[in-house]
Amino acid sequence: MTVQWGRCTNFDKCKDARQRQPIPIPVGSAFVCPQCGGALVGEDAEVASEAPAPQAKRTETPAPKVKKAEAPPSQIRRPSAALAVALAALIVAVAVPVVLFATGFVSLPNWAKLHGGAAAAATTSQNTILRLAGSNTIGDALAPSLAEAFFKAQGATNIRVLPGANPPEKIVEGVLPGDGFASSIDIAAHGSATAFTALAGNRCDIGMSSRKIKPDEAAKLASMGDMTSAGNEHIVGLDGIAVIVNASNPLNDLSKEQIKRIFTGEAADWSQVGGSHGAIKVYARDDKSGTFDSFKSMVLAGAPLVSSATRFEDSNALSDAVSSDPNGIGFIGLPFVHNAKAVAVSEKGASPLKPSRLTVATEDYSLSRRLYFYTPATARNKFMRMFVEFALSKQGQDEVAANGFVSQNVELEKTAVAQEAPDAYKQLTQNAERLSLDFRFQPGKAEQDNKALADLDRVVSLIADRGSAENGILLFGFADSTGTPQVNQALSLSRARVIADQLIQRGLKPAIVRGFGSELPVASNDTDDGRERNRRVEIWMKRSLSAATTPAETGQTQN
Repeated sequence: MTVQWGRCTNFDKCKDARQRQPIPIPVGSAFVCPQCGGALVGEDAEVASEAPAPQAKRTETPAPKVKKAEAPPSQIRRPSAALAVALAALIVAVAVPVVLFATGFVSLPNWAKLHGGAAAAATTSQNTILRLAGSNTIGDALAPSLAEAFFKAQGATNIRVLPGANPPEKIVEGVLPGDGFASSIDIAAHGSATAFTALAGNRCDIGMSSRKIKPDEAAKLASMGDMTSAGNEHIVGLDGIAVIVNASNPLNDLSKEQIKRIFTGEAADWSQVGGSHGAIKVYARDDKSGTFDSFKSMVLAGAPLVSSATRFEDSNALSDAVSSDPNGIGFIGLPFVHNAKAVAVSEKGASPLKPSRLTVATEDYSLSRRLYFYTPATARNKFMRMFVEFALSKQGQDEVAANGFVSQNVELEKTAVAQEAPDAYKQLTQNAERLSLDFRFQPGKAEQDNKALADLDRVVSLIADRGSAENGILLFGFADSTGTPQVNQALSLSRARVIADQLIQRGLKPAIVRGFGSELPVASNDTDDGRERNRRVEIWMKRSLSAATTPAETGQTQN
């Protein structure tokens, strides 16, 4: 094999450059450094690395006419056959991935993963700056989009998304400032359950989950910290599990009880739930899916999924199947509805609601859920914390919205008040707009959950950006129905006052703080999930304060 010699001049980044190490490159291959990918400067000599067969007449491969080099003897003497073979193997090992990398066919991290071994591990650790594993709902498009935006925010160039070894895997690459090689963020989206096994096995830095971590999973990760605390559990966005049917299906709404009957097989014909005659065909996500876990908890309530259901790992494939089947029904994350039809969902004591930006943002929609990043308390590398903070920032939340999920950037929404609302509530919300969030609390306590803590700062930012602190901020607290009316009334007011105190600490004084007990539930009080969503504080803002505002409306009102 004929080779040409070169030297790397990337002295800041490359060890071979600093050591002025001559580098052999096969003639015809890209003349770049296999260590850093930088262009090489030509050396002064070239040598033939083929050894003749035994007893053969000795011949030399003619070299081009070049200026004689200050080459070490090892570069101008014929190597032994064994050394030649070893040298040729080394050249192939380093040159082939560099050529493929330079031509865009494969990245160095991908080559390392494909070919394994100690050298591969070294390449992966050098170039892979972050590993995400878990939910397909998050990992299909949102995580790659966040990774691209993160690279851009860091000033990276040559950003691209590459397929991984399997369809649910993606690799996002970019060249960070000052680097001569691509760095990658690797995403493996095989289902929420795999987030926690990957964290435990040190196979990822960030676990993606479309459901809350289970107690047994948190226990196995206890050495990494309290995975339910604000330091380990990060809510990256909101989603509504949409119950989808074919666009030709005349049904527009279903109760949670009817949906349960369908997905457990108790109702096998559409006529049993108010539709036209026809056998119901059930489509569902697979067992590793956080979407299925959430649906199982919120709808099936421990009952088994009908055995005839067709299962999918990929959300898009499930949506396409329902869109193609006039008798089909499935459940899916909000961004994956596509050509199917999402029906409104109702439950006992609450009106039917379709999944929308407002109903999901406030978590009033009965199949709303949160999307999570889980991280160790001690960061495994500097990029882990940087990436999470970026995802939670306004810029990161814009990416959440751009991918069809519901961001946590707070907005004012004009919304109709339910007919069954208390008269005082109707009066107070006249000429007011609702903020696109609710503050929620732990069972039986006036203690906020993790999302409420972050949302307080988002509310302050919205009001500061709009310059509208002089407008009236209205806080309305609610409770579930587990206590007596008197206890629930006191608890709902106490929760509203907790939020009021937090806003006052941040320089904002609410105009009205009111408790409404267990009135106006947004979900059934017969389930844990429903009771959790009923424990809330709504925040509204008056468009303008009238000079005729009554004293009862300008202070912290009593019950």
